[in-house]
Amino acid sequence: MSTLYTSEKTHQQMLPQSAALEFASAENLKGMDETGREHRGNPVTGVQHGRGETVEDHLSLQRHSVEQDKSCKAEDRGQTVPPSITASRVFVVDRHGRPLMPCHPARARKLLSSGRARVHRLAPFVIRLVDKVVEQSEVPGVEVGIDPGSKFTGVSVFRVSKENVRHGLISIETEHRGQLIHKHMGQRSNYRRRRRTANLRYRKPRWGNRSPMSCASCGKNARHGSRYCRPCASARSFVDGGYRRHRLPPSLQHRVDSTMSIVSRLRKWAPVTAIHQELVRFDMQKIQNPDISSAEYQQGTLAGYEVREYLLEKWGRQCAYCGASGVGSGSVPLNIDHIQPKARGGSDRVSNLTLACVSCNQRKGTSAVEEFLAGDPGRLKKVLTQAKAPLRDAAAVNATRWALWRALKDTELPVFIGSGGRTKWNRSRFSVAKSHTLDALCVGDVGGVASFPGTLLSLKATGRGSYARTRPDAYGFPRLSLPRTKVHYGFATGDLVRAVVPRGKHAGTHLGRVAVRSSGSFNISCKGGTMQGISYRHCTLLQRADGWGYKQDKEVGPKARVGLSHRRAEAGGFSSHTHFR
Repeated sequence: MSTLYTSEKTHQQMLPQSAALEFASAENLKGMDETGREHRGNPVTGVQHGRGETVEDHLSLQRHSVEQDKSCKAEDRGQTVPPSITASRVFVVDRHGRPLMPCHPARARKLLSSGRARVHRLAPFVIRLVDKVVEQSEVPGVEVGIDPGSKFTGVSVFRVSKENVRHGLISIETEHRGQLIHKHMGQRSNYRRRRRTANLRYRKPRWGNRSPMSCASCGKNARHGSRYCRPCASARSFVDGGYRRHRLPPSLQHRVDSTMSIVSRLRKWAPVTAIHQELVRFDMQKIQNPDISSAEYQQGTLAGYEVREYLLEKWGRQCAYCGASGVGSGSVPLNIDHIQPKARGGSDRVSNLTLACVSCNQRKGTSAVEEFLAGDPGRLKKVLTQAKAPLRDAAAVNATRWALWRALKDTELPVFIGSGGRTKWNRSRFSVAKSHTLDALCVGDVGGVASFPGTLLSLKATGRGSYARTRPDAYGFPRLSLPRTKVHYGFATGDLVRAVVPRGKHAGTHLGRVAVRSSGSFNISCKGGTMQGISYRHCTLLQRADGWGYKQDKEVGPKARVGLSHRRAEAGGFSSHTHFR
């Protein structure tokens, strides 16, 4: 992690104050000015970083008496008070980089303007106090809630009061790239399959270019990428109190690693004292058939059938796309077709298979069923109704839940687990909306939810580049060569930069993620779009690339999920760059 030394006296010489703090969710949600004068009714953190005022007694003094009266009256009537929406807190570290309690954005602005703090990091926004150390401050600590998912994982940083009431401080939503890794692994497999069958006499042999590693247990040659040979790895399958450690495929291991990466970063910027994980398990049989019971659990979908006979009976011996019959006079031969093509991520499960005549099968090809039947919405609805939802996401969560729990236990912090049903019950009790970050706030044993941040930090895993030296075309043949070095003119792809262009069609100041070129003409992805052809001479480095793309978004309200589906639809399209207002 790089430290940004903006100035010895003030941070404004290198970094504009407004741009830095707007990213840290400093706007006043009540529409007032940004001095914090109208925020006394909101819950605050356990520590205010002033010149000695670092005691938790401020909690009771900062509460508004009117809100307490309303809360008491609502409890007397048996009603649940919905949580309030507060501003997202700012991470704070001491002069040696050790974590302190997060503070309010208004407090962070005062510390920066008075010269008592420096900008330690932009994304996420972290300030560093220059006149405080941990030993001089009272740090009650915060706790972290995790709601793991297949595509998104919600993380909530909150403090807990004596009544076991949670006050949300920071919300983070992580977007995994497991599906992209799975796609790339399939492409690599296809490339290797072609090389095994193609005539490649001209290629130089490559089977001896890897030096073998010695097994850490027996000393023999270990497998590539492993510390142990295969027999020793099998013998070590039961470790750490009888828990079996399985090797996960890269697409699933990424979900565990990315979540642990967020947890390790939070421990650097916040005094984390405990972790709460939602240990959810999806019942595959219940997802496919809610009425399943008793012995049907041991019987699969094809019990008593062959695959072809099952499909003929399920689809009535007719083409699912045109209705052509496969029996009687005028019958046509029927083929087995994938509803969602394998080229687009479809599986070989019987729920994704259907019957299609030869002409429809050839015309459909690798196109999606929604595109192929766009002109016949009635038939499309029928096909999608009979086809069951894929279980890829549920299987990914089931496969990684214990691996994530073991990884969290290795942090030596107290790890508490809670079921998905209890999370839903807590959310319903305290009138909290449904989202990944709010689910993370309601995980486990909760006595109440008093507040949650009005904004969240959306993170997208972008990786740290590729080892490939070329880019393949549609058939797997190389079409261009990439340079050996990733750093050009002091910049690397993914760095956060500020470009001040004096003239031209891109004149102005642009802040965002850079894509470097060996020619010195860079592309910068910012909120206004991608600015192409920006010279490296106009760029100033603000933060080194860390494998993540950052974006700030609004949290859902306490009653409705307004705009959540639209946000999720755009979450995969912000092209891993940082957005600043």
